[in-house]
Amino acid sequence: MSLLPPQIQKTIEEFSKLPGIGMKSAERLTFHLLRSSKASPETLGKALADLRTQLNYCKHCQMVTLQEECAICADTSRDHATILVVENPLDVIAFERSGFKGVYHVLHGVLSPIDGMGPEQLKLRELIERCKKGEVKEVIVATNPDIEGEATASYIQRQLSDAVPSITRLAHGLPMGADIEFADQVTLKEAVEGRRKL
Repeated sequence: MSLLPPQIQKTIEEFSKLPGIGMKSAERLTFHLLRSSKASPETLGKALADLRTQLNYCKHCQMVTLQEECAICADTSRDHATILVVENPLDVIAFERSGFKGVYHVLHGVLSPIDGMGPEQLKLRELIERCKKGEVKEVIVATNPDIEGEATASYIQRQLSDAVPSITRLAHGLPMGADIEFADQVTLKEAVEGRRKL
């Protein structure tokens, strides 16, 4: 039997489902919201609800945006013939810091049958359709250098080999098993410059 009211217990359980948040951190967050005059549960709840109701995916690259088209895809000064394919929106932020001047495609995951992630669960169909229009000259696959990332890169290469003249993979300046979102700017820049054919 729990000593805590069910509302508090439920909040702790929900916080603990977030990545990097254990039970102790979830308890601290919950009680911080209860006693803090600065952190409002209502404001947090509205912000979380707005994530689902007000955000869209860009019609081109699948990045999260408020509009139909994100700011990167709308920028005519960028190289729209070069697409950097990434796993998630945080990777776009990391590559933007590195100075990449092409455009992106966000998969929202990687192939992982054990986790129920097949091609249908990812934004792969949108990437294939985008490339079949004939305007893309190079696709740079920037999935993480782990088993799932490599499997996803191979799948993309097979699907796009007839539609895109050049399909490359980031150089292995990134260590195996590393997450792109945590890499520094220099490492990301060198990885893009040293990319290789798939």
